[in-house]
Amino acid sequence: MAHDIAALATELADMAAADHRSSIRANSDDPAEQLAWRRLTARHGDRLSEIMNEYGWPTAELVGEEAARAAWLIAQHADRQLDVQRRALQLMRQAVSEGSAGPRELAFLRDRTLVNEGRKQVYGTQIAGVKDGSPVPWPCEEPERMDELRAEVGIEPFDEYVAKFAMA
Repeated sequence: MAHDIAALATELADMAAADHRSSIRANSDDPAEQLAWRRLTARHGDRLSEIMNEYGWPTAELVGEEAARAAWLIAQHADRQLDVQRRALQLMRQAVSEGSAGPRELAFLRDRTLVNEGRKQVYGTQIAGVKDGSPVPWPCEEPERMDELRAEVGIEPFDEYVAKFAMA
């Protein structure tokens, strides 16, 4: 079992590294690069689904910090696999309630899933576009409480968050 877990941790980390290397393709104007990105994220989403079926949510206790973060990243990028995102959200929510996953990452995954379902997000973590040079979030359920809700899960205020992208 320990060997299986070590192999799983390595596999998750490798998937996240491949995701990171090819994430530039997601916003490419080249249809071939966009297709390669979609295939990669779909393959990763399928594998994450298998992992969740076998192990539940891959927590840091199970696979280590790096691999747990990798699992979260893979779930975030499974945008065309809502079933995978919803299952990850459900399992991660349970892990957070048990203290074995972080509420910050859960908030990002919850917003991403809500936006992919065509619903309003909660924390304003998903950016719809740029208006007058400033990033604009997808619609939020309670925009006036966005920073308060962000603070509850350890996310910096929206203005500080988007300032990081402005410098990039």
